[in-house]
Amino acid sequence: MEPFIRDGTHLRTGRPFKRLGGMRSREALANWLLCVTVNAVDQRKLTFSSDPTGGDGIIHDEASGDTWLTEHVYIPPRSAADSRDLKALILDAIEQKRSKGGHAYASGKTLVVFLDAGTGMWFPNRVARELPQPLHFEAVWAVGLQGVSEGVYTYGVTLLDATEGDAPTYIVCISVDFDLWEVIIIQ
Repeated sequence: MEPFIRDGTHLRTGRPFKRLGGMRSREALANWLLCVTVNAVDQRKLTFSSDPTGGDGIIHDEASGDTWLTEHVYIPPRSAADSRDLKALILDAIEQKRSKGGHAYASGKTLVVFLDAGTGMWFPNRVARELPQPLHFEAVWAVGLQGVSEGVYTYGVTLLDATEGDAPTYIVCISVDFDLWEVIIIQ
């Protein structure tokens, strides 16, 4: 995934990968970020693969055999005319997917919001507390590039669930050589 991360154009506009069942590079990256985050925090062995039913990937727990279907929504860079804040963009994207088919569409799936909307602050707890009800999805995660410094790519990964206090938020730092990564717990 290194070439797609280094040249973010493919993450925005790249064609789906035939070998990954139509998964896009941003979907593969987001699924990988979820796997490495949960693996580091919970000492699990999650992997991901394409979804033969046409979804945006399957996350698989090697130890338990459990699987999670993923559905992704992409928030593109904002146009100059779009004055909505990131919170509104995230909630609008979630509502777009939630209303697509309601319970029948979302049940049993994990929604992943890929943020490419540019800079700006947003507060995961506030977004988590304003999720639409019924949500229909089993869980909602938000992932997005936080920055690049000296060749190290830093991604934010947040589970939008504040039922136990703060929405779990992590940073994944990918090394310059793309051979190592570190997961840092933020909250």
